[in-house]
Amino acid sequence: MDVPEVIPIRHEPQGRTRTIGRWRGGEFFASVTGPAGRPGWYAVLHRFDPAGRHLDSRVRATATGPEARQLLDAWLAALPGREYRDIAIAPFEVRVDGELFGLVVEEDDEVEEDEEDYRFTAELLPDGLGFHEPWCGCYDT
Repeated sequence: MDVPEVIPIRHEPQGRTRTIGRWRGGEFFASVTGPAGRPGWYAVLHRFDPAGRHLDSRVRATATGPEARQLLDAWLAALPGREYRDIAIAPFEVRVDGELFGLVVEEDDEVEEDEEDYRFTAELLPDGLGFHEPWCGCYDT
């Protein structure tokens, strides 16, 4: 199965996708994350148009997780018409401080048709959320 143009992501109020949804201008994915192997934290807000295409990203480094959470809460409060719900977004990439942020599609050419592994995956970086067939919006960590 090929990768869809927009990848569904399920809103889980108690999970790692609790801060995703729609706003008046389209869709958003927000998180607080600490890139692997680096000190500090990032507040991250990716915005997309109504079709799920990347518009822009706000990414800011902070010293602590609570500081990043406070910053992210302020950004989310400023989104007009914000509601938390499922989204579907196209793959995209943004680099900040040399770190890759985005929804990146990877292909494994060595997977055989009858194997249980997935030929295509999409990973939200640096959050480490993986999406794959049947592209139902569920994620693996």
